[in-house]
Amino acid sequence: MLVVAVIDKVGTGLWSGASTLYFIYVAHLSVSQIGLLMGLSGVLGIAGPPLAGRLADRFPVTRILVVAQLARGAALLALLTTDDYVPLVLFSALGALPDRASSVLTKLFAARVAGPQRIRYQAIQRTAVNVGWAVGATGAAAALTVGTTTAYQALLLANVASYLVIGVLTLRCAEPPAPSRVVAESGLPATPAGKANPWRDRRYLSFTATEVWLFLDDSILQVGFPLWIVHATEAPVGLAPLVLVLNSVLVIALQVPLSRFGENRAAARRLLLPIGAAFLTGGVALAASAAGGPWFATAAVLVAAAAFSMAEILHALASWELSLALAPGEAQGAYLGVHGLAQSAQRSLGPVVVGVAVSTGALAWPVLGVTLVGACLAQRRLVRPPVPSAPAEDQVTGTPEVQVRSTAEVTVTGAAPAGTTAGGGTTGARSTERRAPAASPPPHAPGT
Repeated sequence: MLVVAVIDKVGTGLWSGASTLYFIYVAHLSVSQIGLLMGLSGVLGIAGPPLAGRLADRFPVTRILVVAQLARGAALLALLTTDDYVPLVLFSALGALPDRASSVLTKLFAARVAGPQRIRYQAIQRTAVNVGWAVGATGAAAALTVGTTTAYQALLLANVASYLVIGVLTLRCAEPPAPSRVVAESGLPATPAGKANPWRDRRYLSFTATEVWLFLDDSILQVGFPLWIVHATEAPVGLAPLVLVLNSVLVIALQVPLSRFGENRAAARRLLLPIGAAFLTGGVALAASAAGGPWFATAAVLVAAAAFSMAEILHALASWELSLALAPGEAQGAYLGVHGLAQSAQRSLGPVVVGVAVSTGALAWPVLGVTLVGACLAQRRLVRPPVPSAPAEDQVTGTPEVQVRSTAEVTVTGAAPAGTTAGGGTTGARSTERRAPAASPPPHAPGT
């Protein structure tokens, strides 16, 4: 599946950098038309994760993933059949649905296969994905130097071919065991956890809501930095693509080594504090970049990029572990589907938030950083483990548990002869230590 992820991102890297230019130079759409097309596609794509999660609890995840991959390819290939606006919007929207679904299905497959090693597996996968994305983007840059219609169509077809390849490779992957399907196939009654509904789980819904805000690093890095560099700083325009290069280098270099800090729920919860600190540092540095000359602005932008990249790396670890740890095993697919809404919603909301921040000015970035810190603190409170309750006897009477047990033992075994237990054996020193304090003997019955 790691090979599948790499090939997928190579194809995506080839097409994503050229898609906007394709709509401009090949389909001859205006900027406003392209914006509406992408916005409508994002709205429909939001339905993909919860739908995929529900299906994955009922059917083999590999088969659903193959269908999603082929659907992505078919929708993309359909773009070559028309230059009319309405069909282009329809095909783009239909492609967004399986695209968002496939990300949740891939995550679910990894969680079921890797088991306790899921954090390290996710870190390795994310590193491999960034390598694939970089390879694809490099190929796209080379092809775009030609700038012909044939070049754009070739990039689209290369991405379609990648979907066909990963579809075949996915069919060769063994199906991991799914808790919900194991229960159903065994003929045993489902456990209460198996009936869990993420839409009624207020804690999980609140956790997902905070995730929407914490995924803003994606829009900040891809949309916010280029706009801010051009409109508000004296840094060279060529710095904008270097920000994404720096981000990829840091992810490739640090994602796996840092994975040991998020190996369980408690560790993932502790990461939320440094994540908030990184967000705040990035916001302050980005604001400072508007106050100096070219060298100062360049340095401040690079510091901000490194800070937001660290927040992204650490949040990827915490988000992965907490989204799984809070989900009941028998409803894992449904829960991860709901969690997938966070990234989908951010892709629609994030550019708007970042655009407002750029137009507002330097003060907006520290304020945004503070709100991200608040989201980290809120999530840290949401995911804290429940406090174990004290024994009922201790709460009511304050009596040590050992004394309560001892009294019960004396009551049960009192009929046995002295020095023996109710079973007939000698009590010994250990029994003497656990005996309740001596009490006055009961009065003799009359006539004895």
